[in-house]
Amino acid sequence: MKSTALDFDHLIEALAQAHGALRAQAVKAVNVSLTLRNWLFGYYIREYEQSGADRSIYGERLLETLAQRLQQMGLQRIEARELRRYRQFYLAYPQIRQTLSAKLPGLQIRETPPPESDLPAVSPQLLLERLSFSHFVELLQLDNAPQRTFYEVEALRGHWSVRELKRQIATQYFQRSALSTDKAAVATLAHADAERASPQQVIRDPYVFEFLGLKSHEVVTEGQLEDALLDKLQAFLLELGHGFCFEARQQRLRIGGEHFFVDLVFYHRVLKCHVLIELKNDAFSHEHLGQLNAYVSYYKQHQMTEGDQPPVGILLCTRKNQELVEYALAGMSNQLFVSRYQVQLPGKEQMAAFLHRAVQELEGGSE
Repeated sequence: MKSTALDFDHLIEALAQAHGALRAQAVKAVNVSLTLRNWLFGYYIREYEQSGADRSIYGERLLETLAQRLQQMGLQRIEARELRRYRQFYLAYPQIRQTLSAKLPGLQIRETPPPESDLPAVSPQLLLERLSFSHFVELLQLDNAPQRTFYEVEALRGHWSVRELKRQIATQYFQRSALSTDKAAVATLAHADAERASPQQVIRDPYVFEFLGLKSHEVVTEGQLEDALLDKLQAFLLELGHGFCFEARQQRLRIGGEHFFVDLVFYHRVLKCHVLIELKNDAFSHEHLGQLNAYVSYYKQHQMTEGDQPPVGILLCTRKNQELVEYALAGMSNQLFVSRYQVQLPGKEQMAAFLHRAVQELEGGSE
């Protein structure tokens, strides 16, 4: 059979298809290796904690000491917090051992029984191939195993991006589905406009870059984004010229024996009150507002001096194309003062517009 000669347009199409297919395969391979490495880190840490010959030397400082030594060896994203996350990952997903043993048959890994559950387990191979480690980071925040399995299945069904998984968890898709008599309708609605994962998103994942030892100014981690937004927000409020006086950043409060940190603290010399600002780089939740109210109440009780008005809290939640601003007042009943603060402080629309512009600028204007 005579083959048809390629014309130039078909040549371009063939090369683009080859590039796309093999790039996607490479991304998948890197992602699987990264996830397995993190699981293995968690496994070894747990094994050492339980039976390490000299574990008593390090005690509660084990992870901090371990992180420091690994950083000296050049490993990226190795902080005590991340090591705790890897240990949690191993404990939550012991079944990944099956895949790791198949890929690295020389490793001697003790078998750990999976957590008890009435739900059918999702194949570890499928989880590894279709979910990035950033997906697992979101899933690990769910203590309820059935709830975590539910989101695993839905994320696989919908090919959800990490951002979409976060959104579905934040909007309590699991709870809404459990309470609904028409679960199919809830699922259809949840998946209708869901953002699907793409190879580009995985390539830009900070975990992947740091695993490969690469640097890129295009990659902005959530923590870096929040820091940059706080920088811009601080400058924005001071430039308004409405009486904002900067006091503190990451102000530590001790409440009920625990330490908490307020993102930004200003004193407003016109309103004669403290202004506390909390920035959340995710969707609004009542827990966020409750946390801010606790900070405002603390300042009212411990920081107000003679002549001060009650403090004001501003909660900022931001994602691309979605900004929300909420104010929290510490028991204000004086309507005159409420009207006054609404004139002196930036309005919700003004703050939302600022956040939208700032996020776009920091993320390169991409949507």
